[in-house]
Amino acid sequence: MKWDRYILPLALILVWEGLSLIRVIPSHLLPSPINILLGLRDLMVIGMPPGYLLPYHALHSLYRVALGFAFAALLGIPLGLLMGGSPRLRRIVNPVIEVIRPIPPLAWIPIAILWFGIGMKSAAFIIFLGAFFPILLNTVSGVVSINPIYFEAARTLNAKPKHIFFKVLLPGATPSIFVGMRIGVGIGWMTLVAAEFTGVKSGYGLGYMIMTARDIQRPDEILAGMLIIGLIGVLINGVLRAYESRVVRWQ
Repeated sequence: MKWDRYILPLALILVWEGLSLIRVIPSHLLPSPINILLGLRDLMVIGMPPGYLLPYHALHSLYRVALGFAFAALLGIPLGLLMGGSPRLRRIVNPVIEVIRPIPPLAWIPIAILWFGIGMKSAAFIIFLGAFFPILLNTVSGVVSINPIYFEAARTLNAKPKHIFFKVLLPGATPSIFVGMRIGVGIGWMTLVAAEFTGVKSGYGLGYMIMTARDIQRPDEILAGMLIIGLIGVLINGVLRAYESRVVRWQ
């Protein structure tokens, strides 16, 4: 049954609430689920800082993630297709990729501030770095994993290079491209809070909101902000999965 997936989360919430009521879990360290919901209400009605309401924080954060993710996809997918289709290009580019890829996006924060200053550009750059490599590497993997017999069959039928690209290479790599996009946007969304730690000139952003709540000792609002980040992440993943199921119908 579909509803059985909710049994464990609901049970954990009930146990958590019960332990909070009997004060086994200190409220100043881990607020109860009810207090988190009250903190969520305050974020919606009062805002953090006061006047800066939760929906606007979420919209600004989504814009930063969308900007960084868009640049990662626009660069990562074409480069991945080229690298996957050209072993020589792959040998040339791979050493650079393998040196940069292990560096955590958060390690780039100081250089991002130096290059772009505090604000939208530095935050989007950090998110770009988090999303770029999963998209690139999954695209390369998708192209490399295509059975060579399909290319041979297309050439036997005198298919032109552009037809081979659009009819064989791109469709064959599309499932892996979507996997890379979902992983990339997930990592980009995870780096959001740290990216907004660099500072936001607008005063809006879920990371900025959480940091402000920390400064005034509101753990309920901190956890409410974390909950919103998680729920939006689930929603983004669901949207990508739904779009993937429409594009990749043969799977």
